[in-house]
Amino acid sequence: MKKLLVLTLAIISAFPAFAAEKKRVIVCTVTTGFRHSSIPHAEKTLAKLAEESGVYEIVDIAQQPVKGAADGASVEDQMKASMAKLDPANLKAKKIDLVIFANTTGDLPLPDKAGFIKWIEEGGNFAAMHSGSDTLHGFRPFIDMLQGEFAGHGAQVPADLVAGDTKHPANAGIGAKWDIKLEEMYLIKSQDRAKTRALWYLNHHPNKADNAGFFPVSWSRMAGKGRVFYTSLGHREDLWSDDPGLKGRVNSVEIAKQYQAHILGGIKWALGLAEGSAEANPDAK
Repeated sequence: MKKLLVLTLAIISAFPAFAAEKKRVIVCTVTTGFRHSSIPHAEKTLAKLAEESGVYEIVDIAQQPVKGAADGASVEDQMKASMAKLDPANLKAKKIDLVIFANTTGDLPLPDKAGFIKWIEEGGNFAAMHSGSDTLHGFRPFIDMLQGEFAGHGAQVPADLVAGDTKHPANAGIGAKWDIKLEEMYLIKSQDRAKTRALWYLNHHPNKADNAGFFPVSWSRMAGKGRVFYTSLGHREDLWSDDPGLKGRVNSVEIAKQYQAHILGGIKWALGLAEGSAEANPDAK
């Protein structure tokens, strides 16, 4: 018996501890409205963060159809195939933990819109960046799930963000204030503050002087059992990319890395891998 125990321990010690299984993510960058030039950078950065963090893997990506596809598929067939990846049956079959809308726009032709919301509410989890809130305007359950809808924007401006929760993973250790040199700041409507936890916000209108108020930028919430994370940041390529040689860079590499840490923290929270509150904080101001 003693020899058997020694042998068992030797076998165990010969192998490293099993790594935790990576969470499974699908990214969608399809647009039927305005298409941001930062989308290729978003796709690259989300893949980079997956590799560097080691906690999630992008198992599929729903991308924009292209004319003259190598396999001869029509634009319509490509769009159908992309959107089929977000069918609730596929999400369940592939055991997807999180869907990310990275700068999507317009009325995405989801094969089962109601089923997609139900999948989130049953614990599927959802994250979106920038124009993810400029998506599915005509489908109220999506707006209610996200608890925020794009209402317009002005010229790009410096943004002096205020933290609504310095302990949340999406704060990324940035602190109580976050100064971004230049970004397109969204105005948000269709939000009930009693249903969201403000993570970052402006305490003044981004484009109008002496116009104090609460202007949400990033938040977390629960939609049923599903975790929802959103940030309106991500218009500019130099937020997504930390390449020091990026043409036209205005935001520093340090700010880009802060943005990457911000969205990675939000993703990890949405995946249940990092602790953070989703309790509403309507008194943040």
